[in-house]
Amino acid sequence: MEKSNARKKGWKSFLKIPHVFVLLFLIVLAASVLTYVIPAGEFDRFEDPETGRTLVEAGSYEAVEQDPVGIFEIPGLFITGLNEAADIILFIFVVGGAFQIITATGVFDAVVRKATALLGNKEILVIPLFLILFSIGGFTIGMTVEGMALVPLAIALARSLGYDAITGLSMVLVGVYSGFISGLLNPFNVGVAQGIAELPIYSGLWLRAIILVVLLLAASVYIIRYAQRVKKDPSKSYVVEMEQNSKIDENLLGSSKFQTRHYFVLLSVVLGLGVLVWGVMNRAWYINDIAALFLAMGVVAGLCAKMNPSRIAEEFIEGAKAFTLGALIVGVARAIPVALEEGLIIDSVINGLANMIVMLPAALQVLGVYGAQTVINFFINSGSGQAAATMPIIVPLGDLIGMTRQTGVLTFQLGDGFTNLIFPTGTTLMAYLAASGVPYVKWVKFIWPLILIWFIIGAVFIVIADYIQY
Repeated sequence: MEKSNARKKGWKSFLKIPHVFVLLFLIVLAASVLTYVIPAGEFDRFEDPETGRTLVEAGSYEAVEQDPVGIFEIPGLFITGLNEAADIILFIFVVGGAFQIITATGVFDAVVRKATALLGNKEILVIPLFLILFSIGGFTIGMTVEGMALVPLAIALARSLGYDAITGLSMVLVGVYSGFISGLLNPFNVGVAQGIAELPIYSGLWLRAIILVVLLLAASVYIIRYAQRVKKDPSKSYVVEMEQNSKIDENLLGSSKFQTRHYFVLLSVVLGLGVLVWGVMNRAWYINDIAALFLAMGVVAGLCAKMNPSRIAEEFIEGAKAFTLGALIVGVARAIPVALEEGLIIDSVINGLANMIVMLPAALQVLGVYGAQTVINFFINSGSGQAAATMPIIVPLGDLIGMTRQTGVLTFQLGDGFTNLIFPTGTTLMAYLAASGVPYVKWVKFIWPLILIWFIIGAVFIVIADYIQY
């Protein structure tokens, strides 16, 4: 009997979902195996003299000598991945440290308690309001990783209302991507794709605006239902262990009221975020600039709270330390596309999918393009990078199958967008998970039904676009 029980425990232990590093290693291993299976090939590339972007030359694909990733090369893939993701990793450490300084001032706790009192019995409205707010950043300046810095505040607010960390995380992450995916004025996916397709920049905005509204409605209903379920029964949370630990920390905070120093700290944060929006829109700031800004925000906030320099340094180190696992996950995940690039099979995947689309029945070809973009997004997670690699192929392919170029851009933007919230190759997703402390496996369990709903919504809009010759 004891042996039987021991055997059962052994199987349960074996079948238990492994650590995220183990999952990512298995994916890297699978990607390396694919470099032996998928024929190597490359497109010719050229530099666009007007934009300076490197584009793929349609119809130029040719097979090249196979160069598979060897078993002894796999450790090097992780080092290369960490190196290529160095800017994101540094960003995570700096933002984590800066926000720990701000958190230590007590301002977030004071803001959360004030917001809770003002919302009263309409507290559930915080979810759609946050989604709308962050979607604006997504569809205007193409905000993605920039919103990560506000995740701790969103989680603190969600917990104060009786929800959990996943609710707070999704209020920011899903909101940002609702705007980014619809892409009304997004310069990184729609702007680049329309430029390559020789369409007026930001043309066809009306349909994308409708898509934004539908995505926000679907996301609001989905997240609200989950949040209400968690509030009614905390054991229904996908991160219940994490929440139990957080409650212990929150009890230590005690009551917190606004003091004069809190107003100065809050002013420094608000001014800093204003500078962030200005820098991104007018000076094309990206990772390094934003990291420097948040570092300055943290130091200024600490000084406003009358912390001495040593205390500020200690809080920064404590915050950066808490983000170590998440930062490393970003670099390890980057090893997946590195394996595919070094094995020279990414272009083969793109070319193979394009050939399959042509063979589909006419009624399914536009959906075939949509599905192909979704698959390619696993291999090329960058929106602008995917546009540069695939739009030069989609444009002539669309002309061949009777798909308008505007519809081609739409299939690209939706195919590129939805799975950014679930594919482990997405460094932005991994950065958000690092900021929240939510395990990747738990996030997938929460988000996959919404991704499926969004994917179906996208398919419906693409069929409509094709039907009306959008």
